Amino acid sequence: MTLRLVFMGSPAFAVPILQSLAEAGHAIVQVYAQPPKPAGRGRRSTPTPVHAWAETGKLPVRTPKTLKDPAEQEFLRGLNADAAVAAAYGLILPPAVLRAPRLGCLNVHASLLPRWRGAAPIERAILAGDRETGVTIMQMDEGLDTGPTLLAESVPIGPTATASELHDGLAALGAKLIVRALAGVQAGTLRPRPQAQEGATYAKKIAPDEGRLDWTRPASELARQVRALNPRPGVWFERGGERIKVLAASAEAGGARRAQPGTLLDDRLGVAAGDGILRLLRLQRAGKAAVDAGPFLRGTPLPAGIRLD
Repeated sequence: MTLRLVFMGSPAFAVPILQSLAEAGHAIVQVYAQPPKPAGRGRRSTPTPVHAWAETGKLPVRTPKTLKDPAEQEFLRGLNADAAVAAAYGLILPPAVLRAPRLGCLNVHASLLPRWRGAAPIERAILAGDRETGVTIMQMDEGLDTGPTLLAESVPIGPTATASELHDGLAALGAKLIVRALAGVQAGTLRPRPQAQEGATYAKKIAPDEGRLDWTRPASELARQVRALNPRPGVWFERGGERIKVLAASAEAGGARRAQPGTLLDDRLGVAAGDGILRLLRLQRAGKAAVDAGPFLRGTPLPAGIRLD
C-alpha cells in the first residue's frame, strides 16, 4: 500500500534510500535537505546530493536551517504524512516534528545500535577495529539515536575495507531495509524494541586534524586510520613543509624496534611506527595525481633513514 512520506536527508548516503522509497511506489510528498553551501574553486552555492536528486526527480524540496520554527512545523503537519524517513539529515528533529507523521519518524542509521550512535559511525567502526557493522532502522525519539529499533542487519568489515567502500554497501543495505520496515510498521507486524542499555558508544564527528599520521602509534592503528578517513578528511604527513596524502597503506609486524617512529626504513616506503611498520602504498602530493609508491618515489626521492614529519 502506498504511503505518504516525508524524506529528510542530505549527503550521498541518503540518495539510494530516497530512490528506493520512490521506486517502491510510495508518495514522496516532501523532501527536506540541508541548505546549499559554497563549494569548488568558485565557491558557488551547491545543493546537497539529496537536494539535487530530488530536483531531478521533480520532487518538492525544502532546505530550512532549523526545524524549530513554528511555521515550519505547521507546514510539516499540514502534509498529513503517514511517516517520515530520515537518513543522515544533519538537523535535530524537535518533538513537534517527531509527532507530526501518523506512524512517526524512522531513521536509517549506519551502525548496529546501540554501538556508534552519532555522526560518524562508519569511520569510528573502522578506527576501532570492529569486525562488523551494519544498518539499523530505528523509530526516532528525542535522544541521539536512542530510539527503539525495528530492523537491523550486519555486514563484515573486511581487513582492507575503506570508509568509502563501506559507505556504499551500507547505503544499499539501508535502501533495502527501510522498504521492509515501512511495510512491517504499516501492517502492524513489526514492533519497535528498546535498545540495549549496555554497549552504547558515541561516534563523534571526524575532526580535520584526525587525519595527521602520528608515527608513535602502532602500525595497525595507522593502517585503520588510512582506511577510515578515505576519502574525507584524508590522512597525511608533512615533508619539507608540504602535506602529502596517504591513500592506501598496510601494517607489517616487527623490523622497526631500533628505529625512531617516522623513520623511513627502506626504498619501498616502509615507515617505522610505534609498533611495527606502516607500508605506504598510494600517495598524493598537493596539486598532483594520486600514484602508487614506486612512481611516487621516482618523482619525489625519499632516501632511507630520513624522518618524516
